[in-house]
Amino acid sequence: MECTLIGAPLQIGAGQLGCEMGPSALRIAGLRAALAELGHSVRDVGNLAPRSFDEIPHPNAAVHHLGETVAWVEALSSAAYEHSANGMPIFLGGDHAISAGTVPGLARRAAELARPLFVLWLDAHTDFHSLETTASGNLHGTPVAYYTGQAGFDGYFPTLVHAVPTENVCMIGIRSVDSTEQAAIKRTGITVHDMRVIDEHGVAVLVRNFIEKVKVTNGLLHVSFDVDFLDPDIAPAVGTTVPGGATYREAHLIMEMLHDSNLVTSLDIVELNPFLDERGKTAKLLVDLVASLMGKRVMDRPTLAG
Repeated sequence: MECTLIGAPLQIGAGQLGCEMGPSALRIAGLRAALAELGHSVRDVGNLAPRSFDEIPHPNAAVHHLGETVAWVEALSSAAYEHSANGMPIFLGGDHAISAGTVPGLARRAAELARPLFVLWLDAHTDFHSLETTASGNLHGTPVAYYTGQAGFDGYFPTLVHAVPTENVCMIGIRSVDSTEQAAIKRTGITVHDMRVIDEHGVAVLVRNFIEKVKVTNGLLHVSFDVDFLDPDIAPAVGTTVPGGATYREAHLIMEMLHDSNLVTSLDIVELNPFLDERGKTAKLLVDLVASLMGKRVMDRPTLAG
């Protein structure tokens, strides 16, 4: 497969600085080499940069960096559309606000191909606030509400031409949702699997059911992977740690099943904050997980010395 690495060092959507170093950390951890070793053609187009912008005021005084975020959304949407024409774009975040740009761009491409776009959201959070409901003002908590066409973005974020139907979104690993988001999501068709569902049923059946839904509709599948999907014991480099996340094996199983499906056409890797990492531990794990998504097997992994 032809893979395109696209850096998106956006960090103003989050409350804690450091995500802008995420793309560099993933590169230093060997992402390009890991993909090349699997036989993929890899092109790194460097980091995106937004256009010049003015600050945009909003009635919700908590909202911050709105003008800059909008500029990033425009740049990312354009890049996602462009780089999805041939091969697989892999976006290196940056905080999860990047998905407010990547997903609409991919949805535009899917519409041109007359195929539905599906999103697998691997995250501890639902990110389903609007500009009006966010209490923190951190816009990494808004992308899903935006790209599914919910109210509260008109006149601020770019006009959404191709919204992703809520029934095409599946969230796995959720374990931190406030009451406003819960109420909003219950009015939609989004599938939400929290950690209790994983504990009761295992990740395999959840992923398999969603893959089948994508397959029967000839859909395109975008995977948006937030570091806080993982348990902080194995992935500490994130500013929004929530205990009780996915294990090493659960995460690899998901990636291996996604590879077997042959349906994944694009990927976000977000919220990696190397300032909080332990000697590159989280970055290296993310590279290994992306390698699993792209075809690496357990039998390919050397045994480490004890």
